[in-house]
Amino acid sequence: MKDISLNPDEESTYECFDCGTVVRAAAPESCPDCGADMRNRQTPIE
Repeated sequence: MKDISLNPDEESTYECFDCGTVVRAAAPESCPDCGADMRNRQTPIE
């Protein structure tokens, strides 16, 4: 796996943990559909 340098001001793809909504944004606070937490899809889940 390669290291990824993340820039918080750069738009990335985020996915909602609860409903699966996918958005492209700089750093969403919460899901625009259900309000749950979002994860950056470039960051692996361990």
